Amino acid sequence: MPAKDSQPIAQPTARPIVCYVTDRKALPGEKSLSALLDKIRVAAAAGVDWVQIREKDLPARELLALVRDAVALGSVRIIVNDRLDVALAAGAAGVHLGHASVPAREVVGWCRAGNAPADFLVGVSCHSLEGAQEAESAGASYTYFGPIYETPSKIPFGKPHGVEELAHVAKAVRIPVIAIGGVNESNAAECIRAGAAGIAAIRMIQDASDVSVLKKAIEAIHQLR
Repeated sequence: MPAKDSQPIAQPTARPIVCYVTDRKALPGEKSLSALLDKIRVAAAAGVDWVQIREKDLPARELLALVRDAVALGSVRIIVNDRLDVALAAGAAGVHLGHASVPAREVVGWCRAGNAPADFLVGVSCHSLEGAQEAESAGASYTYFGPIYETPSKIPFGKPHGVEELAHVAKAVRIPVIAIGGVNESNAAECIRAGAAGIAAIRMIQDASDVSVLKKAIEAIHQLR
């Protein structure tokens, strides 16, 4: 495992992290990049801490433009799914790796060799205790763990793990564990009580029709710790 001082850890503050994971194809109404950027603006205004731009089908040029526009908002940390090159070129806060990405150990090693800013985050998705432990061993800054609840986007990853397994994983690793998969304002509290450092969500944020209502929901989650 890399030395502790060789890797930035996504340490939660006194409040849980709330991350918006984008999916423009699931946007209600218009599904253009401009509509997605508007949704990112709304999420930032409502108080999310991170935005993970997860638009896997976008050509590099379009993705780079989107990420740069999101970074320019300045009020939220932008994390790019999979595309380390785009994340660095756009000045994003980090990259998030999935099961089909380049191995986390290789990405972390390359970044920590002076090829990325010292505080650049490398996150990893996992679906088991072993996966979370491997992410930690590889030097990841944080890990997503899920699905916690039933959700359409996580069906390929099997049945929900539930909060008991979330608690087991959160206790077993030192890096922050972000709960994902069906997490929303009504069940976020039990995820935080189980030891999650925060939550990541698509529908809770994308389906919100009123920024003031979304802001109240995020504020309530921030007050859980």
